[in-house]
Amino acid sequence: MKNFILRKQINQEQKLILKKELVSNSEQHDYFILLDSCSDALPPQNGLEIKYDFIAGLGASKYFDTKNNFFQSADSFVDENKGSWIFAHINYDLKNAIEPILKSENNDEIEFPDSTLFCAETTIVIIDDTCLVYGSENHLNKFSFFSDSKSEQSVNEKAEVSVNISLDFISKEKYKTEFNEIANHILHGDIYETNFCIPFVLKNANINVANLFERMTDKSPAPFSTLYKNKSHWLLCSSPERYLCKQNNKLFSQPIKGTSPRFADPLLDAQSKQQLASSEKEKAENVMIVDLVRNDLSKIAERNSVKVEELFGIYEFPQVFQMISTISARINSEVKFSEIIKATFPMGSMTGAPKISAMQIIEKTEQFKRGIFSGTVGYISPDGDFDFNVVIRSIIFNASTKTVLVPAGSAITSGSYAEQEYNECILKASANLKHLGVILEHESVDLTKQ
Repeated sequence: MKNFILRKQINQEQKLILKKELVSNSEQHDYFILLDSCSDALPPQNGLEIKYDFIAGLGASKYFDTKNNFFQSADSFVDENKGSWIFAHINYDLKNAIEPILKSENNDEIEFPDSTLFCAETTIVIIDDTCLVYGSENHLNKFSFFSDSKSEQSVNEKAEVSVNISLDFISKEKYKTEFNEIANHILHGDIYETNFCIPFVLKNANINVANLFERMTDKSPAPFSTLYKNKSHWLLCSSPERYLCKQNNKLFSQPIKGTSPRFADPLLDAQSKQQLASSEKEKAENVMIVDLVRNDLSKIAERNSVKVEELFGIYEFPQVFQMISTISARINSEVKFSEIIKATFPMGSMTGAPKISAMQIIEKTEQFKRGIFSGTVGYISPDGDFDFNVVIRSIIFNASTKTVLVPAGSAITSGSYAEQEYNECILKASANLKHLGVILEHESVDLTKQ
């Protein structure tokens, strides 16, 4: 492994202090990433194993941003930096390079770079009771854990977000118009399911990113949480969903379809969990995406190796239950990173089925360019394994234009109703909007069920 410089024991208290200090110092770098499994806040999740407590990348010693020829450039970068930690994000709109008949012409509120791969100047990896550091020591003196000094992080009194913001999102009437167009496509057999999303856009926002991310992960801890800075662009993400993980020669994908709320009352909580587990509508949505993922993986998998490891697993998170299925496949060691991405991206849970038709209809009916939303962020480790999330449950911020995007969506099938799906979008967006100080008023939405 290239540039390994330090190995040190770390306890739970030190982990939490180090994580807080990393977040507080994130604005000092053009590129910064924290991939946080929130292992300190979440119970063990059988089937959702995360190898690391958290990984942080500070600065960029090497990087590329590309709009063209992503696949050749990505493979070259990965090959040139074998044995190093590589971090990456890929926007949803890479779909256009995979399928030339697709396009992205909707309004882009955030203008997040299309894709970036970078090697950090300093990479900090926390696994169990061990801290590993790679790259440069230049950044380490900022953190009490490495300087053996007592943490003296000052409390940042700045509000999470300024109060003079304005919020735009589509009305229920406009939503119903787009919903009916999608329903018509389903009726005529063009698609079976699609993930239809709406944007909530805030203008004139000055965000305290560190405070906001800490608040998000405190209230909504998730195993694929991410704080990511790419120059003037930020992603604050509390995603529970894994897009794709590679362990040796095996790939795992874990699509989520199916959500039900948590309750403080144990009886109501148990009923909600059981209702999700027995819901034929949720199972139908989930199995359609499972079949799509199986088909995607079969393009690159060894023959007869694609397997459904778990179907309709019910997982507990602080605010919701999720229905998660796990699909695996074996691949030959000669299969390139770009081939894996090309076969499986975008993830089926964020498109629908059939995949290409669903993405064409999404482009026609949605009112915004998704950008990094519905895309992915993750790492490639020195041994060539990787783990990438699905970018959902996110706040996306362009600091130069002071614009914030909070997207939310739901799966639409033949059994869907416009009002219910619109309310689901409102409900999903409400949690992050409340972190931003914005309360959505809607008579049909019960915000106590978040």
